[in-house]
Amino acid sequence: MSKNLTSRAEDYSKWYNELVVKADLAENSAVRGCMVIKPYGYAIWEKMQAELDRMFKETGHENAYFPLFVPKSLFEAEEKNAEGFAKECAVVTHYRLQNDPDNPGKLRVDPEAKLEEELVVRPTSEAIIWNTYKGWIQSYRDLPILINQWANVVRWEMRTRLFLRTAEFLWQEGHTAHATKAEALVEAEQMNDVYAEFAQNFMAIPVIQGVKTESERFAGAIDTYCIEALMQDGKALQAGTSHFLGQNFAKAFDVKYTNNEGKQDYVWATSWGVSTRLMGALIMTHSDDKGLVLPPNLAPSQVVIVPIFKTDEQFELISEKAQTIIKELKALGVSCKFDKRTTHRPGAKFAQHELQGVPLRIAIGPKDLENNTVELARRDTLTKEVVQIDGIASTIKDLLTVIQDALYAKALNYRDEHITKVDDFETFKKVLENKTGFISAHWDGTAETEKKIKELTKATIRCIPMDNVKEDGVCVFSGKPSQERVLFAKAY
Repeated sequence: MSKNLTSRAEDYSKWYNELVVKADLAENSAVRGCMVIKPYGYAIWEKMQAELDRMFKETGHENAYFPLFVPKSLFEAEEKNAEGFAKECAVVTHYRLQNDPDNPGKLRVDPEAKLEEELVVRPTSEAIIWNTYKGWIQSYRDLPILINQWANVVRWEMRTRLFLRTAEFLWQEGHTAHATKAEALVEAEQMNDVYAEFAQNFMAIPVIQGVKTESERFAGAIDTYCIEALMQDGKALQAGTSHFLGQNFAKAFDVKYTNNEGKQDYVWATSWGVSTRLMGALIMTHSDDKGLVLPPNLAPSQVVIVPIFKTDEQFELISEKAQTIIKELKALGVSCKFDKRTTHRPGAKFAQHELQGVPLRIAIGPKDLENNTVELARRDTLTKEVVQIDGIASTIKDLLTVIQDALYAKALNYRDEHITKVDDFETFKKVLENKTGFISAHWDGTAETEKKIKELTKATIRCIPMDNVKEDGVCVFSGKPSQERVLFAKAY
């Protein structure tokens, strides 16, 4: 199965597209620019959801749900937000179809069923949520409001790629309201930390936490915090964002509260989100030319057992041993699948599980039963070893931790080797084209320089790192004074 994959070196983009389809993660749908997430791909997303949802609730957030449709008048209330998303909006103008009198058996939009006001299919939910919060907030006793929503959104994209950029995608969006600026800033930074922790501990992806430049901020935000990851082709991917919205949305929707001194003021806001784009990040960070490589903490099945047999009697004995192993693994919190399909030979099963990135594979045959051993194969290193069945559950539990850590270490090493300090524009261009990755360079802080560099190289400022050390220097492009370096890269 994996032999049909284009190699990463030959064509990284084609490799990615083929892998998503061949590993049974997703496929294009009959709706232009939209995808079907298949059960295996959705199982990985569900694991992501479960961990993130737990982390959100541990930080005091609750889940709610808000309408898919946003009246145009509400959407345009916060001007910068509306302007930022205007070109990506799908708009509902009518509410009914009718039989087409000129084409029997066909339907047309009923011209008499035009909506009094157009409805925007949500590209993000700030507008509808802040209009709702106006009715929820009267005094400081009602604050803070800490809400998260799991939902789908629509952003009309002309050029789409499965998981990375589709017209409709799944995500979570947090929307919080606070009594003070300080509280809102703490919230925005805290949620960016949550995203970084999730990326590193579950996805095994090292990320750089930073702040976006003004031109890269979320539309309507005062500040946008982000986590940036580096893919194997040297391109950056924005894996999550958290926005300090100030009082912009509160003022747009007249959301005020009475403080404990009896005075009225506008509330302070944040919003934050990650999406199924994380699936793309997961694939591109760890996978290889043989297929998907999944970190154990997010794999739908951490272990798969493949029986090797010729007779029904052998199968029964192997199945009995497999069920014992599965029971022991389950007791240790390890998810395991017994692949007892009779429609596939062992070699075909090995190929499929390798392609789909199952972290550990156990093969059991008649000789293994005689010797009380199994063959254990690691997906990340493609190595095999024969181990004793006695104590195998503990062995596997420990090995899964080793694999998780190894994947992170490998990705971190690649990321760190691809952060290059550059002090002149000619070197900047050479590194960008040949070595790729992040370029750490001085920037004069102007939007003009940022725009010019993007026009000339297609590289953008991914972030101003949170842990930046101030240092005097000169801008890599303009030669003007600069007090700190920023990270540039070509990005998805």
